[in-house]
Amino acid sequence: MQETQDNTKFDFEAFSKQAAADLKAGKPMVGKEGVFTPLLQKIIEASLEGELDVHLQETRAFENNRRNGKKRKNVVSPLGGFQVFSPRDRNGSYEPQLLPKRQHKISSDIDAQILSLYSHGMSYRDIQTHLQNLYGMDISEGTLSAITDRIIPEIKEWQNRALESVYPVIWLDAMHFKVRENGVVKAKAIYSILGVNCEGQKEVIGIYFGDNESTSFWKQVLHELQMRGIEDIFVACIDNLKGFADAIEDLYPRTDVQLCLVHQMRNSMKYISDNDMKPMVKDLKQIYKAINIDMAKHKLDEAEKVWGAKYKMVFKSWHYNWERLTNFFKYPPALRRVIYTTNPIESYHRMVRKVTKTKGAFVSEDAIVKQIYLATMNAQTKWKGTIFAWASVRRDLQDYFLNRFETNDTL
Repeated sequence: MQETQDNTKFDFEAFSKQAAADLKAGKPMVGKEGVFTPLLQKIIEASLEGELDVHLQETRAFENNRRNGKKRKNVVSPLGGFQVFSPRDRNGSYEPQLLPKRQHKISSDIDAQILSLYSHGMSYRDIQTHLQNLYGMDISEGTLSAITDRIIPEIKEWQNRALESVYPVIWLDAMHFKVRENGVVKAKAIYSILGVNCEGQKEVIGIYFGDNESTSFWKQVLHELQMRGIEDIFVACIDNLKGFADAIEDLYPRTDVQLCLVHQMRNSMKYISDNDMKPMVKDLKQIYKAINIDMAKHKLDEAEKVWGAKYKMVFKSWHYNWERLTNFFKYPPALRRVIYTTNPIESYHRMVRKVTKTKGAFVSEDAIVKQIYLATMNAQTKWKGTIFAWASVRRDLQDYFLNRFETNDTL
């Protein structure tokens, strides 16, 4: 749509006086009602007029070219949203340089703000409202999606980055999200792997979609970790994910698998009636609070004598998983506290859920990954220094895995 506008020369002195008066009256410098927003508007329009003047001088010698009105254009800037009147030429050969024809933003700062808001869990609608209230900007949901999509190549690089050769401990657990596919809402599981390196720093190693847990799926994941550089893992602490323990013991035969005792307790509690809950849980806790594996077995037998007839499924599970549940007993005390549960990765998952809890169903798997990646980057900025009591844990690791540490130049 063609528009016209008064070509009266911009009076900077008058603007300065008015800006000073507006600031004194309490108006903001930037934003929807910003004092300096009109100045930026005038500067852009003046620059576009100057560009067209030069273009007409260059083309007039061999083309019958001249001005042909102006077109109104919505612009987004750090100072706020506003309209400019972009001049046009008759033959359409003028291509604006300051503000190209399909460009509506004049600064990448806006993109950074949008990604920051998105990373903290704000929906596109909330971001639209925020930018409108703060800057007077009208940004479509499609534009917001396009801006957040720009981090997808960055995510792919992160997912395929080189890893360290040794991770003394890794934790693995799942998060579940809803995603809309072909008009149907489905549950999706994302498995994340958190590791601690030889300097005691936590690192999210990778995130993976998995519709079906199986040994073949986990072998594919572990093969990928090997290709990315991981040569040795001392202990893998996991929930009882189907197929993972077998896969890691196959591809990393020296790795000890420790099943999370907190998950084992939660699974047991599913079968316990309310009346028996408190006394039976107290008896089961004595198993992993024992000082050694012999005492743990004794406590298991005692609990089974009391509760076994009524809760056969509970004790069948404990016996079936016993070897992997009790691996931690062979380690020194400080290391035991780190590996008997998947709490470290559950803490990370809570940080992710904090920014995804307001979401209903995601529109795609990419939308889930974008949100998790940004939440992960925020989490890792908070993981400064080493994990709790790392000096003691490191001594225990060196004592128990001495030969394997000797091959690692970082220690």
